[in-house]
Amino acid sequence: MHTLTDDELQRAPQQLLAEARRGALTVVTTDGRPVMLAVPLADGVPMRSALVDLAAALFDRDEISLGAAARIAGLSYSEMIDELGRREIDTIRITPEELERELAAWGP
Repeated sequence: MHTLTDDELQRAPQQLLAEARRGALTVVTTDGRPVMLAVPLADGVPMRSALVDLAAALFDRDEISLGAAARIAGLSYSEMIDELGRREIDTIRITPEELERELAAWGP
């Protein structure tokens, strides 16, 4: 994975495309924090399919919210839930502590 700062991207935007052509993921940072991920697509991979795959993978790793996953995939919130279900990715994630609190709220 390659990293570019926002200053480097402004000075030499062609570098981002060159990295993509080499097949490298590129993270663009601002003040040392990641703000953008550029993902190269393989020849013949439909854009829609790649975006849904990316959104599902990032959501599954808890790197983005369900709403962000839906936006990336170009799906509605409910369509994204359905897609994640087809992929057997849980959309409701609750810690044991949260479950205990929820159960306690309902009484004995």
